[in-house]
Amino acid sequence: MKKHNFSAGPCILPQEVFQEASQAILDFNNSGLSILEISHRSADFVSVMDEAQSLALDLLGLKNKGYKALFLQGGASTQFLMVAYNLLNKKAAYLNTGTWSSKAIKEAKLFGEVVEVASSKDKNFNYIPKSYSIPEDVDYFHCTSNNTIFGTQMKEFPPTSRPLICDMSSDIFSREMDFSKFDLIYAGAQKNMGPAGTTLVVIKEDILGKVSREIPSMMNYKTHLDKESMFNTPAVYAVYVSMLTLRWIKSNGGLAAMEKRNQEKADLLYAEIDRNPLFKGFAAKEDRSAMNATFNLVDESHKETFDKLWKDSGVNGLNGHRSVGGYRASMYNALPLESVQVVVDLMKDLEERI
Repeated sequence: MKKHNFSAGPCILPQEVFQEASQAILDFNNSGLSILEISHRSADFVSVMDEAQSLALDLLGLKNKGYKALFLQGGASTQFLMVAYNLLNKKAAYLNTGTWSSKAIKEAKLFGEVVEVASSKDKNFNYIPKSYSIPEDVDYFHCTSNNTIFGTQMKEFPPTSRPLICDMSSDIFSREMDFSKFDLIYAGAQKNMGPAGTTLVVIKEDILGKVSREIPSMMNYKTHLDKESMFNTPAVYAVYVSMLTLRWIKSNGGLAAMEKRNQEKADLLYAEIDRNPLFKGFAAKEDRSAMNATFNLVDESHKETFDKLWKDSGVNGLNGHRSVGGYRASMYNALPLESVQVVVDLMKDLEERI
């Protein structure tokens, strides 16, 4: 049975990528060696890293604009720490829109004063705060573009004269925007870009070198920039699969095409959530995420019936996070429209049964 993968964490990737990546495990570039055993210093892998970095900048429209791309380890969770270590001299501003921004705030407080400019915690993070001001005396402003747990997404970013830092782990490469307004973007690979194990950091070099503290080598962005992401052994396979996925995005129309297909999927599912009297959406309509649709049953007594319907139909990963309950459909780049239609049909099926 075909599986329809709505997993929110390590998630669906293109089948073409799986095919090429699986072959590389057996024999990479006809070398007689697996991608898992080649030297990360070999010419074959250095070219992989170079292409992955180049593709990332190219797709974001940041080539030759003073940015560098890094592939690091430790997930976005380590970036919560590294951002503050490298950039927070005295005070930073943070927008709190959910679990991940809350964790970023916690780490930043180890290095200086944190101003929480706004928070949506009062309504269990079901909306994106608006009309807040960013102090002029902060070292940077940090936000999270998409919130996987609560299903909210920033549609606009506030104007600020301060460096703009964004955690884009769950929606990078999913839509077009002016990425040059950001000074540092970071994203765990395991949503739209590749498997878990590597983290993309896109950084404008001129924001570094402004803190007074000593920074340990592994925590210092400059260390990794100087060594082209090769200061320590990189996550070779995760970088390779990320490179293949970035190739796939580019060959399939780039971010404009990804945004179009992602919006079609989101529109299809949200239309059914709003139409079907058995379901209700969790996130505020104007802030709904195109990546993660969160919704609940109006009457929980139907849960057993609906759960059996989708599990018997080959749907995977539809359970909501414990913070929200209900259901969460994660619709990353590689998820086909066909899979969303399956869930919509099951929602209609439930309505007919009740």
